[in-house]
Amino acid sequence: MPAIQTPALALMEMFRKKDRYINQEDNPSRRKPWVFISTITAITVLLGVMYMVSPEGFKMTHEQIGTGKPALVFVYDPNLGVSTTQPEQMNIARDQLGDQVFFLIARIGTPDGDKLIAGHNARPPELLLFDSSGRLIQRQFALIEASQLIQWLQSAAPELNQIAP
Repeated sequence: MPAIQTPALALMEMFRKKDRYINQEDNPSRRKPWVFISTITAITVLLGVMYMVSPEGFKMTHEQIGTGKPALVFVYDPNLGVSTTQPEQMNIARDQLGDQVFFLIARIGTPDGDKLIAGHNARPPELLLFDSSGRLIQRQFALIEASQLIQWLQSAAPELNQIAP
C-alpha cells in the first residue's frame, strides 16, 4: 500500500532535498583549499610586483668614497620633507648615470652619518659631491631635480662629461 503523503510531509521532504542540494554546491570543505591557494598566489604575485618596481636603496656607509668613482652624499634628516623627495630624484639620476657615481646617504643620528657630517661640517639637507679620490669638491642644498642633479654632477666631476643626459 502506498504511503499517504500529507502536505506537511511533502513540505518537509522538499526542504530536506533543498538542504541536500545546497550542501552539495556550497560545501565549504571543498572550496577552502582553492580559496586559500588563490589568495596565497595573489599575495605572492603582488609582493613580487612591488619588489620589482621598488627603487634600489642607498648605502648609509661611506667606505665607497674615494674608491675611483665620484660619490654623491645626501645629508638625510627624517624630520625634513625634502628628505623624502631628494632620494626620489637621486634614484632617477642613478637610473640615467648608471654605476658611474656612488649615491650615498649620511643620516643624522647614525654613527657613520654623524662622523661624515662632522668631518665635512655638513648640514641637512645638503648634497656633498666627492671626486674619485675622495676629496669634497662641491656642496649644495637640496632639493635638486634629477635633470639639474645630472648637470651639476657633470659640471663638477669631469670624468662624467662623457655621459649624455
